[in-house]
Amino acid sequence: MRLPGGLLILGVHLLAGLLFAQPVATLNGEPIYEKDLAAASEGQMRQLRRQEYEIKLGALEAVINQRLVETEARARKTDVEKLMAEEVDAKAPPPTDEEVQAYYQSQKERINRPLEAVEAQLRKGLWQVKLQGAREQFYRRLRDKAKISIWLQPPKVEVAVDPSRIRGDAGAPVTIVEFSDFQCPFCQRVQPALLELLSKYRGKVRLAYRDFPLAEIHSRAHKAAEASRCAGDQGAFWTYHDRLYADISKLGDDDLKAHARALKLDEARFSGCLDSGRYTAAVDEDQRLGVSAGVNGTPAFLVNGVMLEGAQPIAAFESLIEAELAAGTSAQ
Repeated sequence: MRLPGGLLILGVHLLAGLLFAQPVATLNGEPIYEKDLAAASEGQMRQLRRQEYEIKLGALEAVINQRLVETEARARKTDVEKLMAEEVDAKAPPPTDEEVQAYYQSQKERINRPLEAVEAQLRKGLWQVKLQGAREQFYRRLRDKAKISIWLQPPKVEVAVDPSRIRGDAGAPVTIVEFSDFQCPFCQRVQPALLELLSKYRGKVRLAYRDFPLAEIHSRAHKAAEASRCAGDQGAFWTYHDRLYADISKLGDDDLKAHARALKLDEARFSGCLDSGRYTAAVDEDQRLGVSAGVNGTPAFLVNGVMLEGAQPIAAFESLIEAELAAGTSAQ
């Protein structure tokens, strides 16, 4: 006898609930449950889910490429090996002596060995790069001719935004939540790309800032984050933010106050705020939210909940933004 689908699903959920209710340990007779582990492991579990997605996506891309090649080989009445030799190997000849010499000269200080000692290795490495490039170009040509729909979705995590630290249209359909550190050179490097995105997607994208000071390696990052909040009290968060990222070497207490003075803020009010540590706990709370979301370095971004880590090129943001805008349009 088979249960109706609805009853079967209900039974599975009930069983899962019973298993979830079983303790995983006891401490002096007091049970510890799975739910008690959630707060301690939430950020790490989110990182694992992202890694799982990336592994699956890589595998999916490989399967798609392989099937495209097999389909093309059948259409040409040849086999895959001959097709790849024609479309990849033939279009990626071994590097010339001039190419090897030029690459060696560009990397000479890093290699720190005579050309004769590394020439074979360099030649092989350069050829592999050429082959990979030809292979990717061939895959792209095949993809352009195919109809591909990918339904595999990246994991998402929702993080609340701070209304006082939003740049762009407050009602924009795409939100980029930035977890950043004012002393981080990679965070500094990505700022022009973020401004370009806000300009390109005016009315469609907004940027929400969150603090994630890496105090272990950036001793002034936490105080700089507090200072930006103090500037925000006077309606100058973003102008102060921009000034800090313009020169991340000037973050001493005197520098932070000099920035406020240069922006013509009420200096006594700003200094009183900064010296009192008014926003110490608020900065810590931002960092706690980041850890819970799976952030473990800076800069890190959530594009409508999808994680993007590091000082990424603008194209990486555009890909996610376009996907979110398309999803929003199709849902209407």
